[in-house]
Amino acid sequence: MTARPTDAATDAATTLAVGGERQVPIPDAIARDYILLGLRLDQHIPGLVDAYFGPADLKAQVDMEQLRPPARLADEADALLARLPSDVADAQRRNWVAAQLVALRTHASGLAGGELQYLDQVTQSFAWTPARRDDAIFDAAAAELDDLLPGREPLADRLAAWDARFEIAVDRLPDVVEWLVDRFRSTAANLFGLPTGEDLRVRLVTDQPWSGYNWYDGGLRSRVDINTDLPVRAADLVDTIAHEAYPGHHLEHAWKEADLVARQRRLEASIVFLNTPECLISEGLAVLGVEFAAPPAEMVDILVEVFERAGLPIAADLEEAREAAERTVAMVGLRRRLAESRVNAALIRHADGASHDETLAYIQRVGRYPPRLAQKIVEFIEQPLSRTYIFVYHEGEALLRRWLEVVPAEERPARFGRLLHEQLTPSAVVAELAAADSPPTAADVAPTAAPAGPSAGPWLRSGDDQRVDRTPPDGESSSTAPSDRPAAGA
Repeated sequence: MTARPTDAATDAATTLAVGGERQVPIPDAIARDYILLGLRLDQHIPGLVDAYFGPADLKAQVDMEQLRPPARLADEADALLARLPSDVADAQRRNWVAAQLVALRTHASGLAGGELQYLDQVTQSFAWTPARRDDAIFDAAAAELDDLLPGREPLADRLAAWDARFEIAVDRLPDVVEWLVDRFRSTAANLFGLPTGEDLRVRLVTDQPWSGYNWYDGGLRSRVDINTDLPVRAADLVDTIAHEAYPGHHLEHAWKEADLVARQRRLEASIVFLNTPECLISEGLAVLGVEFAAPPAEMVDILVEVFERAGLPIAADLEEAREAAERTVAMVGLRRRLAESRVNAALIRHADGASHDETLAYIQRVGRYPPRLAQKIVEFIEQPLSRTYIFVYHEGEALLRRWLEVVPAEERPARFGRLLHEQLTPSAVVAELAAADSPPTAADVAPTAAPAGPSAGPWLRSGDDQRVDRTPPDGESSSTAPSDRPAAGA
């Protein structure tokens, strides 16, 4: 039921939100049609909508409709794109919606039989083209890891043995999780502020295809699930809480609901999609979030505290615990660099046409992954939604890291805070980098206007029924990948 408009500026017209427990502003025509388009497309691509906390009547309308043909949905996306210049005055909002619509049109066109090369599909999905890495980068990272973990066994085996020392027993997890959430929430409050009434809960779950996930329910609330079927390691847990909660996905969604949806009445922000440009920004900020929640100067102390709270044997010797924590921190960047081999693996598999076995051999060789984990990574790369989503972690992190580092260190929390409040696109970030005379390598910004046609839209060039988790399978330390990690090739 929709509330009647009133004359009071503080009592603007609202409507019931999904869930039936709160009100949200009535969307304008652009936001309404954008939401309807996304909900209709999700019926064809289950899992494309990652969260919806907008008007209940729009969800009910789509649920009661007959399925709309994908070709019609592609036409509706084009029609919305054509309306943007006249219907949306704010440039940031207009460019953000345009980039999202190009991605949704791409998905609809693909369902309708439109043929796109893999890289074109990725580019139009994220307004960004991933950059292939030089294999020499992986070899250099492995050489440094060899020095940090010397031994005769293959590096993958040494890394696995190292990680096993820091597995946390399930019965010790609640205490460690509560401590980390409280600490990171306090840090986020000091650096970025918290919207009044935000809240989250963390649950330990089993029988899931991922290791961790943030479910944003709206009303400034999130659920963070941690799958205990997989080993939960100390460094993983630090990364997961920062990535999923503070200042990562939960804080981003809560602030955007409070600011964009409730205050600015931009109801398009009440629906969150996978495989759209917003993912590149969202995952990039979540990956970088741990550096604000647990900055390098504090990370060793945090890990030592986690060792103790988890009851790990290494905590009995403070000197040994600190040395292990220091070595773990020293490996973070190197292991993250090895994990970038997944970018190349996806390009080799889908752009170059390599076989499953050829891709598997590649990821084992350059990523230094053991056979079972390498198999899961390739399976993830081959799934319909994750075959494109695989890029957003490393590409989003690289783009936003450059964007953060063009300002002095003391200004970076404020700049990161913009990611929590604004509708920023990859194009907008690159434009700011260009203005600061620090464009990303080989970046190329296309026109922001979105002319008609299946391949139109703003984009950048950078150096089945399933739910895709927002990270490839890992099973290693958090230093190799962000959280939200699917387990068995989710």
